[in-house]
Amino acid sequence: MTGQFNVLLRQFRRQAGMTQEQLAERAGVGARTIRGFETGERTDPRVVTVRLLADALGLAPNERDKLLAAAVGADPGEPAGPVPRQLPAPPGVFVGRRRELDALTVAMDGGAVEGATVVISAISGGGGVGKTWLALNWAHQHLAEFPDGQLFVDLRGFAPSGRPMAPAEAVRGFLDALGVPPAAIPADVDAQIGLYRSLVADRRMLIVLDNARDATQAAPLLPGGPTCTVVVTSRDRLAGLVAAHNTRPIALGVLDETDARDLLARRLGEQRLTEEPDATADLLASCAGLPLALAVVAARAALRPDIPLAVLAAELRDAATRLGALDAGDSAASVQAALSWTHAALDPEQADVFAKLGIAPGPDISLTAAAALTGLPVERVGSALRKLELTSLIEQHVPGRYRMHDLVRLHATERANRDLSRTTREVALRQLVDFCLHTAFTADRLVNPTRQPIHPADPIGEHHPLADQAAAWAWFDAEHTNLLAAHQLAVHLGWHTAVWQLAWALQSFLWRRGHLQDNLAAWQAGLPAAQQSGDLAAHAIAHRLLGRAHTFLGHNAEAVHHLRQALTMTEGAGDVSGQAHTHQVLMKAWEQQGNGERALEHATSALRLFQVLGDPVGEAEALNNLGWHEARLGQYEQARAHCEAALDLHRQHQSSYGEALTLTSLGYIALHTGQHTEALRHYQQALPLFSSAYDEADALDELGQTHHALGQSEQASAAWQQALELYQAQHRTAEADQVRAAMSALPSSPADR
Repeated sequence: MTGQFNVLLRQFRRQAGMTQEQLAERAGVGARTIRGFETGERTDPRVVTVRLLADALGLAPNERDKLLAAAVGADPGEPAGPVPRQLPAPPGVFVGRRRELDALTVAMDGGAVEGATVVISAISGGGGVGKTWLALNWAHQHLAEFPDGQLFVDLRGFAPSGRPMAPAEAVRGFLDALGVPPAAIPADVDAQIGLYRSLVADRRMLIVLDNARDATQAAPLLPGGPTCTVVVTSRDRLAGLVAAHNTRPIALGVLDETDARDLLARRLGEQRLTEEPDATADLLASCAGLPLALAVVAARAALRPDIPLAVLAAELRDAATRLGALDAGDSAASVQAALSWTHAALDPEQADVFAKLGIAPGPDISLTAAAALTGLPVERVGSALRKLELTSLIEQHVPGRYRMHDLVRLHATERANRDLSRTTREVALRQLVDFCLHTAFTADRLVNPTRQPIHPADPIGEHHPLADQAAAWAWFDAEHTNLLAAHQLAVHLGWHTAVWQLAWALQSFLWRRGHLQDNLAAWQAGLPAAQQSGDLAAHAIAHRLLGRAHTFLGHNAEAVHHLRQALTMTEGAGDVSGQAHTHQVLMKAWEQQGNGERALEHATSALRLFQVLGDPVGEAEALNNLGWHEARLGQYEQARAHCEAALDLHRQHQSSYGEALTLTSLGYIALHTGQHTEALRHYQQALPLFSSAYDEADALDELGQTHHALGQSEQASAAWQQALELYQAQHRTAEADQVRAAMSALPSSPADR
């Protein structure tokens, strides 16, 4: 809370002509509490208390907002940074759980009073018991307590695939939600976690870690400061969090009979239950208070209002004896039974779609991917998915994307293994992997059209339609996790060609979005797959791109090893294009090691080879790289000639990104040879061409240096101020410090001191 709340409260109380005792009586709040607020002894009022005080004081709407904002430490007049709102929608129907809801609130309030490092509550219980249901209901009731936003992640701790989400993946999602640009995210996982904790420090946020595997998975995602509240859900008791992080455990059991009946009544109507009391009792007994089972029962009954509940109760009993082992830990509370008789209502095509969804990799699936998986036209698979959604077997969590509760997915997987032949399952998965490969290949051609393509085999079916580059980026972003899961599936099944080609198709996306570890992992699998495929050209490509992945992560020895392998193979095969691209990457590897001479050698070799190939865009990139390294070595005249030639080629072939990079190279040359007016012109031409804030920041920094060299202090300050803001937004601390130092040397500098 800011120091403004106590002042405002006292001001509004006196304005209303009340004593502290009169206000206490009217608001129903203790006089000692009000006295503590006004003296500053109590510094973290609950929102509900502030609302009571505002009502008692009869505040106008703007005064009420002002008091509430002061209470939560916000200034409504100042723009805030990104405020994530990641919570899924609140449960449509919620019953019971009063004791658990109160426990969550007490934990939150108690943490504020005790000054705990961080307030953590761990909701544990069996699958389908309603852990997420409870967490979301409580969270939506207390949104006002978290004005700085809410983060939510499904950690997939008990996903049927057996591969929980890595903490690094969860942290990356949080950094994206907090507005950190991909270029500003460090490659090292520990550094990413440190950045995440720095960003949420001193912010009043709710962080929901849903479906954690264990304490080891959840612990890296805990913030360090006292202002956040964390709710973790898991089937595990999370004893490690309880012991090491002062976590409040909340063990969740099944609903009692009253609440279970209330849930059915709110879904089906009281009259229907009253008309068949015996059948209702049988349904409640079969579901045994398990919320997921009750939801499925209610969905089936609601879809068939013409069927007596007694018939549904009998079907449920039969299914329970038919299915077998899969349950929620108590044979009397078998969710598998409810799923089985719901499944019996599906027609053969719907049942086939359901079973195939159970074997699909990834946490969710799009409509077009489901069509590929099942081999059905989009219209028919869409109809089947709508039926599955109506019966609560799947959920459309965002438009056009479907997911299953993990218990439902386990049931679907069982159905696939039982009802589909091994050949049918393999065909379905091959169709899905092929869909991922060819759509990713098409998307890559849109986002990186000058890249030398590979040549996948003809697609088995249709791929996802992509109209333009924006659509390609959107598809990559939406399917990122599923694409990595499809790649891992291909690795597991030994589909070698698909493994290395999918790694190739994901290359541009993973690199440009800053998923450097994912890119490395893809090529660590892609290299042996390419070798196993027997394709020598693919083997060389894999060495080169694995070397490139190591280069951008600073793994210099590994990078040079693989790049030398690639160069040897391409030279032996007479692959001139492969040699040229490998020299480009070797140039970058040696540049990162500070060896400008070796970098220049490889830039020269790349240029010669691109000229032999007659590849104008490759030649332009190589000319600019050559000029850049010559300039860094003080060879300015040669550098200028090469960069000017590069600029002409980029402009001829409408390569705006290459043009921008070349203009900054020319600006650097002009700046360091005293041609400041020419440098200014180059930087001003480059800036509008950049689509990346990362490159724009560097260009603005150099523009500021140019203005400074021209004695234009005001313009230098303006350029540096823009660069500083971008560096700060990207968390590029070293560059920001350098700009501040430069600004501080200017007369009347606006830099922070």
